Amino acid sequence: MIEEKGGSAQILERLMSSYGVNTQKDLAAALDIPANNISGWTQRDSVPGNAIIKCALDTGVDLQWLVSGKLANASSSILGERISGSALYQEIMASGGKPVLRRILDAYGFTMQKQLCEHLNISSGTVSTWVRRNYFPGDVVVTCALDTGVSLEWLATGKDKPSLNSIDPASDFSQVIKIAKGKLTAGKLADNGFYYFDNSFLSKEILEPFLIESASKSWIIDLSQKNISNGRWVINIDGNFDVYDVTRVPGNKINIVGKTSSFECNVDEVTPIGVVVKTLENNI
Repeated sequence: MIEEKGGSAQILERLMSSYGVNTQKDLAAALDIPANNISGWTQRDSVPGNAIIKCALDTGVDLQWLVSGKLANASSSILGERISGSALYQEIMASGGKPVLRRILDAYGFTMQKQLCEHLNISSGTVSTWVRRNYFPGDVVVTCALDTGVSLEWLATGKDKPSLNSIDPASDFSQVIKIAKGKLTAGKLADNGFYYFDNSFLSKEILEPFLIESASKSWIIDLSQKNISNGRWVINIDGNFDVYDVTRVPGNKINIVGKTSSFECNVDEVTPIGVVVKTLENNI
């Protein structure tokens, strides 16, 4: 028997999301297996491949998404007849709780509810209430769709493709790269969602791209670069982050030039976050 090992809890959540159920008991009924089978999967941290395949065939969702949570090819491309009006409303309201939460987490690329709470500045108790009451958080679904570009229909119902709405469906999705971004404010750097770029915009030499935004500029940096050399760097100085122009000088020292000051120090007195590879500037 083919089995997927590791991350069984997340796979089970995606199975429940696909079937539109909220409990392992209901999932067992959908898979036509005894309920204690699923408890055994959880204990072994292993979900049988035949259950994943059955779900993919039953619901039309993408096998890769069920296994890994990756969104590039997730969900069926055969949509069938669309519903509308009261039938659509009832389907959306029945998609609350764990299924919609799983899709929101996957859209953001988060693995923990805590990350979602911090990103949206909501309490963990609020998210727990969604699950406990099988609640559909419409405002968060809309926010997520706008924030990530993922299909609103997929977030709300689990149908359609969770691909970027802004991308031509005829285009090659494999040419799009998703990178995390952060917000730089008053020396503090906080996670702030994601950006999507055409692969041709970024050099293949950038191993770990990350976008940082400030009020007037944005910088694409390579987080894999930690050995400070001449150039522009994002540096952590005593817990404060900023972008500096750096020059190496003899004695294992560096000259650092910022917006309002410049100074010289030893290399090991600062912490490099990454080298700036592109600078984007607002002109209005």
